[in-house]
Amino acid sequence: MDTSMWLALVSIAIGTYLLRLVPYLWMKRSLAKRQTEDGVGSMPTWLTILGPTMIAAMFGTSLVPAQSDTLSWLATGVGILVTFGVWTRTRSMGLPILCGVVAFGIITFWF
Repeated sequence: MDTSMWLALVSIAIGTYLLRLVPYLWMKRSLAKRQTEDGVGSMPTWLTILGPTMIAAMFGTSLVPAQSDTLSWLATGVGILVTFGVWTRTRSMGLPILCGVVAFGIITFWF
């Protein structure tokens, strides 16, 4: 990989880390301050929905293929169906994602 690819990967890693670290540090400081002021520390509602909202945003962007051709849409559709099918049987997170990615890869690379 060339230097620009490494810079992109490092910046993505730092950005992902900061997206998790900054709210944690802010909330830790805020809860400590509230406990000293009134004795009750409660988490604001917006922070409890932040994680699921980010996951939904990533899921939404992964539903649209990078290339808008028939093979990409077919591979995406098969990956979604396989992921959902395995999830309905196992009710786990890791195995359905693995199977969906493998199905997507098989369609993409073999056809």
